[in-house]
Amino acid sequence: MLIRRKSIEAQANRKAGPGKPGAAVPAPKAPRKPKFAPVTLSEMDGVRFLHFGTEWVQGAMRLRKPDWLELEYAQQMMVWMLFVDAPRHIVQLGLGTAALTKFCYRQFPDARVTAIELNRSVIMICESMFKLPPGDDRLEVREMDAMDFVMAPENRGSVDVLQVDLYDATARGPVLDTPEFYAACAACLTDHGVMTINLFGDHPSYVKNLKAIRYAFAEVICLEEVHDGNVIAIAFTQRQQLDFAALHARAVQITQQTRLPTKAWVNGIKVWQKPA
Repeated sequence: MLIRRKSIEAQANRKAGPGKPGAAVPAPKAPRKPKFAPVTLSEMDGVRFLHFGTEWVQGAMRLRKPDWLELEYAQQMMVWMLFVDAPRHIVQLGLGTAALTKFCYRQFPDARVTAIELNRSVIMICESMFKLPPGDDRLEVREMDAMDFVMAPENRGSVDVLQVDLYDATARGPVLDTPEFYAACAACLTDHGVMTINLFGDHPSYVKNLKAIRYAFAEVICLEEVHDGNVIAIAFTQRQQLDFAALHARAVQITQQTRLPTKAWVNGIKVWQKPA
C-alpha cells in the first residue's frame, strides 16, 4: 500500500504540537497555505537564472534562445529520447524555469506536455520572465503537489515520460524521495515508460534516492556527474537489453534534430554498465 505524503514545502506549516493530557481536541482547522522561499532572478552573460532566495540556481534561460536547454543537467534529463522516440504524454514534476517543459512542447508536436508545480509564484515568473507559452490542448501547467499527481488513480499508466526535478530553496536533495513516491511514479508510467530524475551525487540524499528508485523500478542507470554534483538517473519499468550500436545511431539522429550532445549520454551509459 502506498502511503500518501505531502511534499516538504507543502507540509511546513501544518505541524501541530503536543496537547495537554485530557485536554479537549480542538476542531481541525483548514490547512494554511504553504510558505515558500522568495522567487528571485539574476542575469549574467545573456543568461537569466531562477533562484529561491539563495545562490542555488533552480534553472536558466539564454535570452536569445529561450527554448534552448542552457544547463547541461537539463540536457541530460532528455536522455530518455534514446529509448522513447514518439511519446504521447510527457510530464514534468517541478517547473523550474520551464526549460524542459518548453523544449518538449516544441520538439514533440504530437505529444501532450503536463507540468506540475506547487508554487504559484514559480508559474507566474515562468509566464512573465521565462517565455512559458500559454496553455492549449497540448500544454497544461497545474498548480498542485507532485505527490498528489502521481497518487491520483486517473494518472496510472498514462505517462510515457516522467521528468522529476523537485528541489526547495536549499537545493541539496529532492523534496520527495521515499520509496512510496517513486513507486507511485512508476505506477503512472506506461509499460515502456521512462523516468529521468535530477539527483545530487556528492550529497547523502543521492544514496537514499537511488535506493528508493531501485525499490520501485526494474532498472536504473546513472549518467556521469555534471555541474556541481548533478547526476541524472534514468529509471525503467522493465529490464533493458542495451544495444549500443542502436543507441549510437539513435543519438546521431537526436543530435541532428536538436543539437543536444547525445554522444556523451551513450558514453555515460557505457561507463555505468562497466563492471567495477
